[in-house]
Amino acid sequence: MIVDLPDTTVSKISRALVSVREEGGAVALGRVLTLIILTREGAVEEVIEAANDASREHPMRVIVLMIGDGLEADPRLDAQIRVGGDAGASEVVTLRVFGDAGNSNLESLVTGLLLPDAPVVVWWPNRTPEGISKTSIGRIAQRRITDAATKADPSAFVAGLGGQYAPGDTDLSWTRLTRWREQLAAILDQPPYEPVTAVRVRGASDSPSTALLAAWLRLTLDVPVDWDYLDPAEWPHGIKSVALERASGEVLLERPTPGRATLTQPGQPSHELAFPRRTLRECLAEELRRLDPDVLYGRVITEGWELLDPPATKETPDV
Repeated sequence: MIVDLPDTTVSKISRALVSVREEGGAVALGRVLTLIILTREGAVEEVIEAANDASREHPMRVIVLMIGDGLEADPRLDAQIRVGGDAGASEVVTLRVFGDAGNSNLESLVTGLLLPDAPVVVWWPNRTPEGISKTSIGRIAQRRITDAATKADPSAFVAGLGGQYAPGDTDLSWTRLTRWREQLAAILDQPPYEPVTAVRVRGASDSPSTALLAAWLRLTLDVPVDWDYLDPAEWPHGIKSVALERASGEVLLERPTPGRATLTQPGQPSHELAFPRRTLRECLAEELRRLDPDVLYGRVITEGWELLDPPATKETPDV
């Protein structure tokens, strides 16, 4: 069910939510959190679809907030409510804010729509303000999610994450590393249990996860990490390979093609692994499983990043 509310107010939206639930037989008692999404026109349906899919694991209320360009003469708030089959296991409230209404405190636009006594998570899928934990919306959230991969310069954005980090912040570029981290941890849990002496990481130039993986390995293993971005002609998207140097030889986890990886270890046959890139829905659902601060992520983008040498392509050449 979809209900449009043009030129409305927050109180009218709240009353409409109650009416829609009574009419459709839906209840809010099973909602476990409120997810606020601050996005732009043109990307709305993609993020709503990801939130709807994630809501099947985490029933929630989704508030999608879009701010107009400010050129409209009159302030106005348009809303749309989606429940039932149009909202997965959630309630979706879309707010389009025009004129001066978008220049006021954004917190006031969502406070009356938050689920009572439920955690708040904020997600910036594309446009991200400076210092997200200090924004009016960020201050009311237990978790704050960004996505470096959507930025014009992903590597520069991920390099600046540590400088503005606050407990509760996270980035989907870190979430996309879960399979890599699990596989590498499993490798080191198996014989011959030799210490790693050096690491090499390679990935696409549009993959901020490459840098975060290198920082995680530098922090965790406390060994030199040689990392670099590859030319798009050589590898277009995502992480390409990780090599671990040990006394018995090199352990190589590499994607020969997207969606598949090969694990090569000394004295063992090669193993083919299914290694698809994670979807937006998978990453969002994983982040919503924990509402406490991700301490390891915080250490990686602060301590690990400080220990990490620059990528080889950005070193100053000898003259």
